[in-house]
Amino acid sequence: MKRSAGALLLALVALFGLAGPALIGIDGALQDLSASLQPPGAAHPLGTDLLGRSVLARLAEATRLSLGVALLATLAAAVPGVLLGLLAAWQGGRVERALVLLADAAMSIPGLLLVVLCAAILPGRKEMLALGLALVMWVEHFRVSRSVSRPVLAGDAVQAARLLGFGPLHLLRRHLLPALAPQLGTLLAFGVAQAVLGLAALGFISVGMQPPAPELGLMMTEALPHWHEAPWLIAAPVAVLMLTVLGMMLLLGDEEVRA
Repeated sequence: MKRSAGALLLALVALFGLAGPALIGIDGALQDLSASLQPPGAAHPLGTDLLGRSVLARLAEATRLSLGVALLATLAAAVPGVLLGLLAAWQGGRVERALVLLADAAMSIPGLLLVVLCAAILPGRKEMLALGLALVMWVEHFRVSRSVSRPVLAGDAVQAARLLGFGPLHLLRRHLLPALAPQLGTLLAFGVAQAVLGLAALGFISVGMQPPAPELGLMMTEALPHWHEAPWLIAAPVAVLMLTVLGMMLLLGDEEVRA
């Protein structure tokens, strides 16, 4: 029941981000100073911001941007992390020690510093933000892949398959991937939620996406000075963040308990 509710919630958030801008039919960048800080109404269901822009239209565009960057960052972290984790477990010895040392070195650097450094190279570029987030998150995938793969590779099934002459691709497909799939699926979903929150936090402290880009954290930053007169401005992006993370938690609650 929880998983169904979580999947439905995430599907609605994703649908809002993907199809919302086209369905709403309003340009989120269109300014109308005569309609500044209008309360929710028929023309603008979530009101307008200081520049008279539709909050609903900007929220849909911000949701699509945040989910897109979060997915890109999570995949960019998962692919090298899993491959390096498999390599460490497969080779062992000096290769494993070197990769573990690399992961420990990456963990010793503050994550925010890595993202800020990437963002400083090309300010306001979502690709650099995704790269910075990936540099922070790949260690988790590396450690999980390595810890899961080591007992599988040392197990009787893999040893018997090797004696029968089966190659690495067979071992990967029949033994390693089935063992890794549940943990990696959970880690990927939590990674997306972590990336969405991280991107919003970066936007909130003005080191993420730059104006006039619609982004959830940036929308909160722009709305904060007007929270007393227009509370709907900050309530809208906060609600999307809460629904996204809640959907992830509900979707993977059972897997977390079993782990």
